Amino acid sequence: MLALSWAVALVRINGLRSLSKMTNFDFIMTIALGSLIANAAQAADWREWLQPVAGMAGLFLLQHLAGRLRNSSDRIEDMLQNNPVILMRDGKIIREALKTTRVPENDLVAKLREANVLDLSEVRAVVLETTGDISVLHGNKLEETLLKGVKTL
Repeated sequence: MLALSWAVALVRINGLRSLSKMTNFDFIMTIALGSLIANAAQAADWREWLQPVAGMAGLFLLQHLAGRLRNSSDRIEDMLQNNPVILMRDGKIIREALKTTRVPENDLVAKLREANVLDLSEVRAVVLETTGDISVLHGNKLEETLLKGVKTL
Protein backbone atom coordinates (compact mmCIF):
# COMPACT_ATOMS: atom_id res chain seq x y z
CA MET A 1 0.00 0.00 0.00
CA LEU A 2 2.85 2.38 0.78
CA ALA A 3 4.47 1.72 -2.62
CA LEU A 4 1.21 2.49 -4.38
CA SER A 5 0.81 5.71 -2.38
CA TRP A 6 4.41 6.60 -3.27
CA ALA A 7 3.69 6.03 -6.97
CA VAL A 8 0.58 8.24 -6.76
CA ALA A 9 2.63 10.96 -5.06
CA LEU A 10 5.29 10.75 -7.80
CA VAL A 11 2.63 11.04 -10.51
CA ARG A 12 1.20 14.09 -8.75
CA ILE A 13 4.66 15.67 -8.57
CA ASN A 14 5.66 14.82 -12.14
CA GLY A 15 2.26 15.52 -13.71
CA LEU A 16 -0.47 13.61 -15.54
CA ARG A 17 1.75 12.90 -18.52
CA SER A 18 3.73 10.44 -16.36
CA LEU A 19 1.53 7.51 -17.34
CA SER A 20 0.27 8.73 -20.67
CA LYS A 21 0.79 6.75 -23.83
CA MET A 22 2.68 9.40 -25.74
CA THR A 23 5.99 7.77 -26.66
CA ASN A 24 7.83 4.47 -26.51
CA PHE A 25 9.65 5.86 -23.50
CA ASP A 26 6.34 6.55 -21.71
CA PHE A 27 5.13 3.02 -22.41
CA ILE A 28 8.31 1.52 -20.99
CA MET A 29 7.98 3.84 -17.99
CA THR A 30 4.49 2.50 -17.27
CA ILE A 31 5.61 -1.15 -17.50
CA ALA A 32 8.69 -0.56 -15.32
CA LEU A 33 6.64 1.30 -12.72
CA GLY A 34 4.20 -1.62 -12.47
CA SER A 35 7.07 -4.03 -11.98
CA LEU A 36 8.64 -1.88 -9.27
CA ILE A 37 5.31 -1.57 -7.42
CA ALA A 38 4.96 -5.37 -7.52
CA ASN A 39 8.50 -5.76 -6.16
CA ALA A 40 7.79 -3.31 -3.34
CA ALA A 41 4.56 -5.14 -2.48
CA GLN A 42 6.49 -8.40 -2.09
CA ALA A 43 9.27 -6.94 0.03
CA ALA A 44 9.86 -8.77 3.30
CA ASP A 45 11.58 -5.87 5.09
CA TRP A 46 12.23 -2.14 4.78
CA ARG A 47 15.54 -2.62 3.00
CA GLU A 48 13.96 -4.71 0.27
CA TRP A 49 11.14 -2.16 0.03
CA LEU A 50 13.47 0.82 -0.36
CA GLN A 51 15.13 -0.52 -3.53
CA PRO A 52 12.01 -0.47 -5.75
CA VAL A 53 10.84 2.78 -4.13
CA ALA A 54 14.17 4.41 -5.03
CA GLY A 55 13.85 2.89 -8.49
CA MET A 56 10.44 4.53 -8.89
CA ALA A 57 11.87 7.92 -7.97
CA GLY A 58 14.70 7.35 -10.45
CA LEU A 59 12.21 6.47 -13.22
CA PHE A 60 10.21 9.63 -12.66
CA LEU A 61 13.39 11.73 -12.55
CA LEU A 62 14.57 10.14 -15.81
CA GLN A 63 11.20 10.78 -17.44
CA HIS A 64 11.24 14.40 -16.27
CA LEU A 65 14.73 14.92 -17.70
CA ALA A 66 13.79 13.21 -20.97
CA GLY A 67 10.77 15.50 -21.28
CA ARG A 68 12.92 18.59 -20.78
CA LEU A 69 15.47 17.35 -23.32
CA ARG A 70 12.71 16.56 -25.85
CA ASN A 71 11.38 20.10 -25.49
CA SER A 72 14.80 21.65 -25.95
CA SER A 73 16.12 19.58 -28.87
CA ASP A 74 14.43 18.37 -32.06
CA ARG A 75 17.20 15.81 -32.47
CA ILE A 76 16.47 14.22 -29.09
CA GLU A 77 12.74 14.43 -29.83
CA ASP A 78 13.32 12.42 -33.02
CA MET A 79 15.40 9.83 -31.12
CA LEU A 80 12.78 9.27 -28.40
CA GLN A 81 9.57 9.43 -30.42
CA ASN A 82 8.22 7.80 -33.54
CA ASN A 83 6.82 10.02 -36.27
CA PRO A 84 3.13 9.76 -37.12
CA VAL A 85 2.49 8.22 -40.56
CA ILE A 86 -0.28 8.84 -43.09
CA LEU A 87 -2.08 5.59 -43.96
CA MET A 88 -4.76 7.09 -46.18
CA ARG A 89 -5.07 10.41 -47.99
CA ASP A 90 -8.02 11.93 -49.90
CA GLY A 91 -10.01 8.69 -50.00
CA LYS A 92 -7.09 6.52 -51.18
CA ILE A 93 -5.44 3.85 -49.04
CA ILE A 94 -1.64 4.07 -49.09
CA ARG A 95 -0.80 0.37 -49.22
CA GLU A 96 2.95 0.94 -48.90
CA ALA A 97 2.35 2.77 -45.61
CA LEU A 98 0.16 -0.08 -44.34
CA LYS A 99 2.87 -2.57 -45.25
CA THR A 100 5.70 -0.54 -43.69
CA THR A 101 3.80 0.12 -40.45
CA ARG A 102 2.37 -3.43 -40.36
CA VAL A 103 -1.22 -2.19 -40.03
CA PRO A 104 -3.65 -4.68 -41.59
CA GLU A 105 -6.20 -3.18 -43.96
CA ASN A 106 -8.96 -4.77 -41.85
CA ASP A 107 -7.81 -2.68 -38.85
CA LEU A 108 -7.85 0.45 -40.98
CA VAL A 109 -11.38 -0.29 -42.20
CA ALA A 110 -12.49 -0.97 -38.61
CA LYS A 111 -11.18 2.47 -37.58
CA LEU A 112 -13.03 4.06 -40.48
CA ARG A 113 -16.26 2.45 -39.29
CA GLU A 114 -15.53 3.51 -35.72
CA ALA A 115 -15.17 7.11 -36.96
CA ASN A 116 -18.57 6.85 -38.71
CA VAL A 117 -17.10 7.19 -42.20
CA LEU A 118 -19.84 6.49 -44.71
CA ASP A 119 -17.95 7.31 -47.90
CA LEU A 120 -14.20 6.82 -48.46
CA SER A 121 -14.11 9.91 -50.66
CA GLU A 122 -14.88 12.00 -47.53
CA VAL A 123 -11.74 10.77 -45.76
CA ARG A 124 -9.10 13.50 -45.91
CA ALA A 125 -6.43 11.55 -43.98
CA VAL A 126 -5.90 8.59 -41.68
CA VAL A 127 -2.87 8.90 -39.43
CA LEU A 128 -1.07 6.24 -37.40
CA GLU A 129 -0.13 8.33 -34.36
CA THR A 130 3.04 8.06 -32.28
CA THR A 131 0.98 6.29 -29.60
CA GLY A 132 -0.18 3.56 -31.99
CA ASP A 133 -3.67 5.05 -32.15
CA ILE A 134 -5.24 5.66 -35.55
CA SER A 135 -6.84 9.07 -36.20
CA VAL A 136 -9.43 9.47 -38.94
CA LEU A 137 -9.85 12.98 -40.35
CA HIS A 138 -12.89 13.28 -42.57
CA GLY A 139 -15.12 15.98 -43.90
CA ASN A 140 -15.10 18.53 -46.73
CA LYS A 141 -11.78 20.19 -45.96
CA LEU A 142 -8.54 19.44 -44.11
CA GLU A 143 -6.37 22.18 -42.69
CA GLU A 144 -2.76 21.20 -43.49
CA THR A 145 -1.63 22.32 -40.03
CA LEU A 146 -3.19 19.12 -38.71
CA LEU A 147 -0.66 17.10 -40.70
CA LYS A 148 2.41 18.99 -39.49
CA GLY A 149 5.16 16.49 -38.68
CA VAL A 150 3.27 13.57 -40.19
CA LYS A 151 5.39 11.36 -42.43
CA THR A 152 4.22 10.27 -45.89
CA LEU A 153 5.67 6.98 -47.17
